[in-house]
Amino acid sequence: MTPDGSELCRQLGYDFKDPKLLQQALTHRSYSPEHNERLEFLGDSILGCVIAKHLYASFPQLSEGELSRLRSNLVKEETLVILARQLGLGNHLRLGEGERKSAGFRRPSILADAVEALFGAVFLDGGFAAAEKVVLELFVPYLEKADLQTLGKDAKTMLQEYLQGRHIALPTYSVVATQGAAHEQSFQVECAIPSLNITARGEGSSRRNAEQQAAQAAYLQLPEKK
Repeated sequence: MTPDGSELCRQLGYDFKDPKLLQQALTHRSYSPEHNERLEFLGDSILGCVIAKHLYASFPQLSEGELSRLRSNLVKEETLVILARQLGLGNHLRLGEGERKSAGFRRPSILADAVEALFGAVFLDGGFAAAEKVVLELFVPYLEKADLQTLGKDAKTMLQEYLQGRHIALPTYSVVATQGAAHEQSFQVECAIPSLNITARGEGSSRRNAEQQAAQAAYLQLPEKK
């Protein structure tokens, strides 16, 4: 990370008046008692509110249930990890020696928590409007690329529906690696569809999350989905 965090601020489109808030948002509990967990708690609520407000205004045709499913699909670890990697956030994190050695900078739970902590830090530093702008700058491009017919469904369901609709054998999921301490493990899962010659991997803080990531990667490799 640049000494003042300027590169990350440029990507976020926000300059902190209090750089200590940015520093805290990037600090894992393994590094210092002044870590980012409280900011993460705050940022999680800010994120949920911003996304709910945006979906309500942008999709008047959707019901409450459909809006809830869309929000749940956006405000989840898998999406936050994608955005964290887009920001190169792992390179900016402050981790204790043990977490550095175990590649904590790549661990999905740590990356997702840091993104939420950043939202909380921006809110404290610049208010709701500033946090809303940062959140939407990251999420709107992601939302614009999404298929609204499938965004409310999880990746494993979409993959299963595609295969069942074409009478293709369902995929198999297998854990290929685990990393980290028992309380903060990271799982790598492989999704295989032999009949289509597709294999894809995903990583998550639980086997379920890793399977969803792998399913998403496999879904993107499918032939024409219409």
